[in-house]
Amino acid sequence: MGRERQVTQMRTEAAQRVELVFSLFDANADGVVESDDFDLMTDRVLEAAVASDDDAKAAIRDAFRRYWTTLATELDADDDGVITVAEFRPFVLDPERFGPTVTEFAEALSVLGDPDGDGLIERPLFVSLMRAIGFEEANIHALFDAFDPDADDRITVATWAAGIEDYYAPHLAGIPGDCLVAIPAA
Repeated sequence: MGRERQVTQMRTEAAQRVELVFSLFDANADGVVESDDFDLMTDRVLEAAVASDDDAKAAIRDAFRRYWTTLATELDADDDGVITVAEFRPFVLDPERFGPTVTEFAEALSVLGDPDGDGLIERPLFVSLMRAIGFEEANIHALFDAFDPDADDRITVATWAAGIEDYYAPHLAGIPGDCLVAIPAA
């Protein structure tokens, strides 16, 4: 199978998510994804997570590092240390290759959004973390609203973690994560 195997049932919405993810992973906007991009994104996220404890910060740092290592191992077809959009596009939503990495990232990021450990994520911190990753603010608010926040404008850690995992599922459409690629109404 190897690198030749592709996800064959990618929904249109998932393909749009792939394009957005590539642009976000290319944090320095040089047209390729490389280790430095993950260092830059990690630093941005940690700057937004000032109230999180050291364990949560270490977990997100490890999750970003594992994400890069997995991408480089699985997608860098010519072993040049960078991933082009052509290398990235057909494979990145392959749950067999990336499921555990996505799960680790989803858990680490959602816990980072809950520095007081009450199992709930408040909108301001959610927005800060998502902006640090590179998402547009209007889309972030649309996503948070799609997660059906409680009366105090909070979502659960589990809801966010599941939403992140769904975002990377090639067969899903009409999910809250699609708000991140849609152009929100003004």
